[in-house]
Amino acid sequence: MTATNKRVIIGIDVGGSTTKIVGIRQGERRELITPQLIKANDPVTSIYGAFGKFTDENGIALSDIERVMMTGVGSAYVEKGLYGLKCVKVPEFHSIGLGGLYLSGLDSALCVSMGTGTALVHATAGGAMNYLGGTGVGGGTLMGLSRLLLNAESVEHIATMAEAGDLKEVDLRISDMTRENNLHELSHDLTAANFGNLSDLATKDDISAGLVNMVLETVGMISVFGARSVGVKNIVLTGNLTGLSITKRKFEQFCSIYEKEGLHFIIPPLSQYATAIGSALYGKGSEDS
Repeated sequence: MTATNKRVIIGIDVGGSTTKIVGIRQGERRELITPQLIKANDPVTSIYGAFGKFTDENGIALSDIERVMMTGVGSAYVEKGLYGLKCVKVPEFHSIGLGGLYLSGLDSALCVSMGTGTALVHATAGGAMNYLGGTGVGGGTLMGLSRLLLNAESVEHIATMAEAGDLKEVDLRISDMTRENNLHELSHDLTAANFGNLSDLATKDDISAGLVNMVLETVGMISVFGARSVGVKNIVLTGNLTGLSITKRKFEQFCSIYEKEGLHFIIPPLSQYATAIGSALYGKGSEDS
């Protein structure tokens, strides 16, 4: 086994129904091993499935692994390590911040994790992470309401329906309330009330579009408030919902609306895996401890 195949730090983010795993191979240059995501009905199955699949497909032996760093709500289910490897628990908010800064290449940012709920972390280079708070509105909200109202069981299905939907049949916009642009220079495209203009003729696609829009706008607005509170201009979005095309378009709209304030919404590559990457980076920082 060559030296380049050794000293791998594994980062694992264990959610309620998914586990994300990534590796960082140490050496003169840190090499990020392509992350993977595994879905399962319970965290333990998800963890072991992700670990086995990841190490097998990347040719990583147990002897190559220097440490396993684990974060997320499901990490509490692992108490005795994995296959004899000690698992170090990493604070989730620290992982969010480290991962967001790493993927964006920034020294300071508001890092927003769009998972089951939504968390806001003010992250700065050097490891200072300040959890600002969050909201229970997130991917879990979207899934729950979609099951109730649409009988939809996957975020991909919901997103496909939303792409075909028309928000005019669901939401009340500022342009529906006034023709004068005198409301503190607010854009007419902003939503005045989610589901405030629900039509009797609204289709399931329209309702799906309204649900997605409600969740994304809620996340967007609390991100704006969070960024203002700590005086940062860059908002890095991470988590499962960032992988959707509709999410990217929505936050492009937010960028145009808040460009006068200099606010930038950034969805970096591999944004869905930011927390797992952050946990591995936390291990890198503690390797001499």
